[in-house]
Order: sequence, then structure tokens, then C-alpha cells
Amino acid sequence: MRNSTELAGLLEPTVDGMGYELLHIEFGHQGRDRILRIYIDAPGGIQVDDCAQVSRQLSAVLDVEDPLSAAYLLEVSSPGLDRPLVKPSHFRQFVGNQAKIVTSIHILGRRRFTGKMIEAGEDAVVLHVDGESYDLPYKDIESARLAPVY
Repeated sequence: MRNSTELAGLLEPTVDGMGYELLHIEFGHQGRDRILRIYIDAPGGIQVDDCAQVSRQLSAVLDVEDPLSAAYLLEVSSPGLDRPLVKPSHFRQFVGNQAKIVTSIHILGRRRFTGKMIEAGEDAVVLHVDGESYDLPYKDIESARLAPVY
């Protein structure tokens, strides 16, 4: 596999078939271990048992397909309060909430934005930050998460 989009294409049918939504895939490190982290969601939320069931099924798919060349640990997780925002539908679902967004390019002199999502269209999200509104095209977003206010 070259990227998370291809991996999502491999894993999504299994996750969908189990009644969950595949939200996001991350590759990372935890100490010396490589981690393949899969975020799932469902209308009623996610419990530990849900993660365990999905993990068992995805482990079987990954063992058969063997899409990754390096060793890794599989972690299936709920999105949590700081859930990742990946698809335009995710942004639309949480309009009115705070978000933390990092863009791949500078937009009006900055790449990091934390503010209230005031609109989410087909091509961009509008974020209100420090009294100003920024149109952030989805194609330029490197990462986005909800930023819960405690």
C-alpha cells in the first residue's frame, strides 16, 4: 500500500459491513513501535467491545492481504472528543464547534488555525478565528480535529 486512501479502500468494506464507519487511518510511532491506528464510529457511539470486534476482523483482512511492508501494531479506536475531521460531511456535521486545522500551504500568512466552524460547503470550511473568518479549502487541509472546549 502506498497511502492511507488505498488502505481505506481495502478495509472500508469490512468496517461498513459490520455497521460502523471508517473515519480515519493514521500511521505513527509509539516508542520504537509502528502503529496503524484506525478510527471508527457509529450512530450510537463506540464502546471497547466494538473496537475489539473490528480489530479482530481487520487483523484477518490485513493478514490475508498483507498490504504493509513493515511490522506494525494495529489499534482500533473511537474518535474521541478531539475526533478527526476528514470528509466534508464530517465538517458539516460539526458546524458550530471549535476545530483545530493545519493546512499544507500558508493561507493569509498562517498554516495553523483554531476557531469556530461557521460554515462547511462542498469545497471549503469557514473558520472564525480571533475575529476574522478564513475560507480553508479541503484540498489544502493537512489535518483537522475538533477542539473541545473544557
